[in-house]
Amino acid sequence: MQDTRRKPVTAVAAVAAAATLALVGGCSSGGSGDGDASAGSATYTWWDPYPQHDASSEWEQRVQRCGDEAGVSIQRTAYDTTALTNQALLSAQEGTSPDVILLDNPAVSTLADTGMLTTTDELGLDVSAIDENLLAAGEVDGDTFGIPIGANTLALYYNKEILDAAGVDPATITDWDSLTAALQAVTAAGHKGITFAGIGTEEGSFQFLPWFWGAGADLTALDSPEAVSALELWTGWLDAGLAPNSVIQNSQNTTWEEFLTGDFAFVENGTWQVNSAAEAGFETGVVQLPAKDGGVAPAPTGGEFIVAPVQKDEGRYDVTRQIVECMTTPEGFVDTAKTFAYYIPPTEAGQDGLLADQPELETWVEAVRSAKGRTSDNLGTDYPKISEALWTAVQNALSGAQTPQEALDAAQTEAESATS
Repeated sequence: MQDTRRKPVTAVAAVAAAATLALVGGCSSGGSGDGDASAGSATYTWWDPYPQHDASSEWEQRVQRCGDEAGVSIQRTAYDTTALTNQALLSAQEGTSPDVILLDNPAVSTLADTGMLTTTDELGLDVSAIDENLLAAGEVDGDTFGIPIGANTLALYYNKEILDAAGVDPATITDWDSLTAALQAVTAAGHKGITFAGIGTEEGSFQFLPWFWGAGADLTALDSPEAVSALELWTGWLDAGLAPNSVIQNSQNTTWEEFLTGDFAFVENGTWQVNSAAEAGFETGVVQLPAKDGGVAPAPTGGEFIVAPVQKDEGRYDVTRQIVECMTTPEGFVDTAKTFAYYIPPTEAGQDGLLADQPELETWVEAVRSAKGRTSDNLGTDYPKISEALWTAVQNALSGAQTPQEALDAAQTEAESATS
């Protein structure tokens, strides 16, 4: 199973790129640790970005059960998301990689580019049942590295009381024009329109991408007419008072706090807020993010891939494969969905299993089926550089420092320079 194409693991440049790929979905931060992946050991090492799930958690028990089924014990270590990626790169350079890592999906290509990950073919994993749009986030130059354990994404939550008072039927929101008309109606009725996260970080790009892709734009051409129309939509909402100036600094958490005040009709936010929405002091609902001319806009996927780093002792791979397969059964995907604030399973069987228990999640299943990985289109390690140029453009346009066209022209120049 030796891959003669592998290049030496080089961590320094990859660590710098990984620093921009903080998780923008629903996982907490904190925690640290290390492990021993020595050859021939009956203990297999596992790293994940879930320090909020300690040794007494249901998640820990699930991981250990998969070790039991494979006849080994699992030593699990939890890191902050960014720290996990950086630690993984350093461990590969030092020859101490764990057997299994659960990794934020945009970072998969960063690690794969160093040569430190096995492919699913090398590990003998069948990925034919995984939704192609989700699997694409782990594909680099025709090879697939790992399996998504689930996905979260974005949609529009709405305050039903505000929409009812303004006479807005959420079912009529099918494109940009109908959404803007709804915002005009609720603001005319004395309420606030929409809030979103335009912050100058990866979260800003994450929130802008549904509008960017929904206009038909491509990340290789940030200055296209389609891209400009998406940024003009956001700036137009600000200029018309349909969105607050706070969006320039808003993170996804602060937008949600704004929405929970009960003042806003809409917020762009993610699957991870399902429980919070159910506990809000007003009735909420969810509609898909609309594409410019109708239909569902592709929203970016959040969530982790389960990947297997290269080991000096290839004899370890058989047990690693068994552990990965245990975690990625249809039932396992549903368990993960329930454990991690509704990560939608990446297979049709898993999605059907989730909906059998919770049919109210159908909107989110549909959103994930329409979603797109940020590093898809074979962008790989170029994505963080393009994303930074994009969020900078969004900031400059929202602040009024540049027009959308000027901001995106500068972004395209910056992206071309950074990726050439």
